[in-house]
Amino acid sequence: MENNENTYHIPVLLDACIEGLNINPNGVYIDVTFGGGGHSRAIFERLSPQGKLIAFDQDPDALKNAWEAPNFHFIPANFQYMSNHLRALDVKQVDGILADLGVSSHQFDSAERGFSLRFDGDLDMRMNQAGTLTAKTIVNTYEEDDLYRVLRSYGEIDGLRKVVEALMRARQKTEITTTSQLTALLMPLAPRKKEHKFLAQVFQALRIEVNDEMAVLKSFLEQASKLLKPSGRLVVMSYHSLEDRLVKNYMKRGSFDGKTEKDFFGNLIKPFDEIIRKPVSPSDEEIERNNRARSAKLRIAEKLNVGE
Repeated sequence: MENNENTYHIPVLLDACIEGLNINPNGVYIDVTFGGGGHSRAIFERLSPQGKLIAFDQDPDALKNAWEAPNFHFIPANFQYMSNHLRALDVKQVDGILADLGVSSHQFDSAERGFSLRFDGDLDMRMNQAGTLTAKTIVNTYEEDDLYRVLRSYGEIDGLRKVVEALMRARQKTEITTTSQLTALLMPLAPRKKEHKFLAQVFQALRIEVNDEMAVLKSFLEQASKLLKPSGRLVVMSYHSLEDRLVKNYMKRGSFDGKTEKDFFGNLIKPFDEIIRKPVSPSDEEIERNNRARSAKLRIAEKLNVGE
């Protein structure tokens, strides 16, 4: 196994993730966001030949980081299709599932992918290059109401009206095709001394819409609750409040909106029990080594036994 994590993606909160999975050497584990393979390698090293690791990643570039082993399977697909692929492998239940959400360092550093504010590139933002919807399509063709929906729901942006009006005006004159065009258009609208945060919120909103990230995350969490064995662990790392809210609500209350449901006896109906009440955040030392870890929040939950 060649170690490519430093050039592709430095695994965030690695020790906390591995500890959270509580690995059984003979168990079956899933890493649904393989990326550079850093987390997967650490899991695999703790497995016996009887154990099994299954990794997912829809980005074709991630395949370069996979390795050959009888008990390792790489699946080039989005994790929203996790259940279908596991069924094909005749895997009915697993001992642990890890998800490191968001964009990898490799994707941010690839200018042509259009994820980063630092580079000029096409307004793309597709995690799966086979997808048809791009950020360019959104900013140039979405109706005004849909632009409001995307930026309000996924960017939580202040001064939303000015942003939408600026996009509508600009695209009538010329097509907005690059990240530098978009940032130049938005910069005069950014709050003073908060320019980077403002631009990042717009880019985040576009990226979430392109990749349908919220719907994918909901589907993943529901599938995880069915696939995990009793006492199996779900370990999820998120990087913005929208993701973290969904994960927290589902782990804590078994719903995405935070509402609770109780059975006839007044017991809370939910699939998981939180292992930790508050999310784990990176240390100052880790953030210094890897600045992209700064917003990470790690939550860990254990699958409840039926009837608990």
